[in-house]
Parts: sequence; C-alpha cells; structure tokens
Amino acid sequence: MALNLGRRTFAPFATNHCSVFLKAVRSSGLSLFPWGRCPWRRTGSFLDPEMKAFLEENTEVTSSGSLTPEIQLRLLTPRCKFWWQRADLWPYSEPYWAIYWPGGQALSRYLLDNPDVVRGKSVLDLGSGCGATAIAAKMSGASRILANDIDPIAGMAIRLNCELNQLNPFPILTKNILDLEQDKWDLVVLGDMFYDEDLADSLHQWLKNCFWTHRTRVLIGDPGRPQFSGHSIQHQLHKLIEYSLPEPTRRENNGLTTSTVWDFQP
Repeated sequence: MALNLGRRTFAPFATNHCSVFLKAVRSSGLSLFPWGRCPWRRTGSFLDPEMKAFLEENTEVTSSGSLTPEIQLRLLTPRCKFWWQRADLWPYSEPYWAIYWPGGQALSRYLLDNPDVVRGKSVLDLGSGCGATAIAAKMSGASRILANDIDPIAGMAIRLNCELNQLNPFPILTKNILDLEQDKWDLVVLGDMFYDEDLADSLHQWLKNCFWTHRTRVLIGDPGRPQFSGHSIQHQLHKLIEYSLPEPTRRENNGLTTSTVWDFQP
C-alpha cells in the first residue's frame, strides 16, 4: 500500500513496518520538503556530536539490495529500531534521506558505469538525500560537486556517507536552490523529485533555464511515478537506460520493478 504524503505518493515499505513515516501522513502539501526554510550550511557545520551519534546509532551501514553495491550508505532498515517504533518517537523531520530511492539508484549506477559523463566536470546533485549520486559522481572523477537538500540532517548523513566511502566531503547546500541565482554547472542530476505537480512545474522551468543559459546537461532518474510520467517534461526527454531493480528495492517501493535515467533535451 502506498503512503499518500499530501499530494506526494511513495511506497517505501509495507504498512506494517513503516511507522516512522506515518507521521508524514499528517502533513499536507509540501511540508515534507519545505523548500527554503533551511539556511546555507557549510560542510563542517554538520559535525554536531549529538546528531552524529544519533544517526550512527539509529541507521545501519549497508551496501546490499541496491543497484550500487560499491557505495556504502547509512540507511533506515528493518534492523533499525525506528523502522518499527511509533512515528512520533522520531525526534526530527521525516527521514527521507534514510531511503535509497530507485531514481537515485539508477542515476548513481549510470554515473559509475559511464564515468566520462562526469569526469573533470562540475556536478549539482539536486535533492541529494543520502548523497549516493553525488558520491557516485565523486567516485567517477567529477571536479566540483555540490549536494543540495533542504534537510540539514540529510547534510550530516551525506557527510557520514562520504566518510564511509573514504571520500573527502564535498560542499552541501541546505537552501532552496530554485530561489537562488543560477550558477553554472556542467551537469545537474536529480532523482525521485517529480512527486508533486507544482514542484514538477517549478523544476521543469528551472531546468530549462539551466539548459538555455549555461548549456547544462540534465539527467533525471525516476521509476515511472505518475507525477513524472504524466508531466509535460516527457516531451523533452531522451531515454538513456532502464535498470531492473533488485528485489529488496522492489519490496520497499510497492513492487516498482524498473528505474530509468533520462536525458533532458528541451
């Protein structure tokens, strides 16, 4: 059964073990990702010892069950207590960074298999979450990386995940980048971001501006959610590759079987 998070529909887990996410059901609109509420934070500001200890205690380091076994990540798994406990016991904002979503998996796999796409280039990972795609870009030789996620706890998780993979942490921006003056990037990557019609429209316009202003290449990862499949951006996409999702990812995403990487060509 899918969780209806406002107008956003995800199916991270079967409902008998997703209590930490049920808190999100009480939210509405874009409250799960309240773009613009978080300040800019430099990488070093994510070293709060108490938060670090909490994340290390309540997530599991894993590299299995995804498309990228090369990348280790701290994630919420069935072996973590908050997978099972009441949602209101989770003391922070909804931990969407603690799930390795299928669109991000496809993007990360594609970058690892095609390092020439990022080698020596500047890369923006928009809606970075656990940071896996930014990590894949770093592993593949990107020269400059910015991970953008408005949740500051995601920033801490990204830093920890960099350390797990023996990488020097890259800069992290926890502010709504859609509201900022556009910087020049060789490549923008975003996965699982087309979950809401209004946000999809804003992203579409922002990505078009990136392309026409800076000739930025844009790669999008998505497993075929209706908000993406039915959006007008479909007319400007070229399919690069479709991956069959591992069985654990299928179970965690209500049976979705594939995830695709698209090249945005407005």
